[in-house]
Amino acid sequence: MTDITYIKTHEGWLYLAVVIDLFSRRVVGWSAQPRMTTDLALQALLAAVWRRKPKAKVTIHSDQGSQFTSREWQRFLSQHNLDASMSRRGNCHDNAVAESFFQLLKRERIRRRTYQTRETARQDMFDYIGMFYNPKRKHTNNGMLSPVDFEIRQQKLNEAGV
Repeated sequence: MTDITYIKTHEGWLYLAVVIDLFSRRVVGWSAQPRMTTDLALQALLAAVWRRKPKAKVTIHSDQGSQFTSREWQRFLSQHNLDASMSRRGNCHDNAVAESFFQLLKRERIRRRTYQTRETARQDMFDYIGMFYNPKRKHTNNGMLSPVDFEIRQQKLNEAGV
């Protein structure tokens, strides 16, 4: 699943695109840029593809934002064996996992903070994702394990043939 949010800075908005693995709730790709363009979304998806190296076809779910309906986005999906899936217009529940992540990010990290620079905000977002959310943030959906710990447990269960 992928979506975009914005973070306030004294230099203007910083836009954060994320790609979340619905199985473990792990953020597997992210990008932050000063403009909400197709490139922002593509950089997050490229990072996810690079990290996961999917061997089988993977479905990428998004809303109907212009970043996700562009020719460049569609071309990238077809070149990397990815299938597009989109919410119906006005159906916010389809992106509930991404919206939940953004709510946690804003509640747990950003709160009422205004960053001096976009770079400071970008570094803080990456720190939250890489150093807290993925390895430490517990999820009820994962049996109170972090996304990283949930994936490790599932891998061990698969190796044991369970």
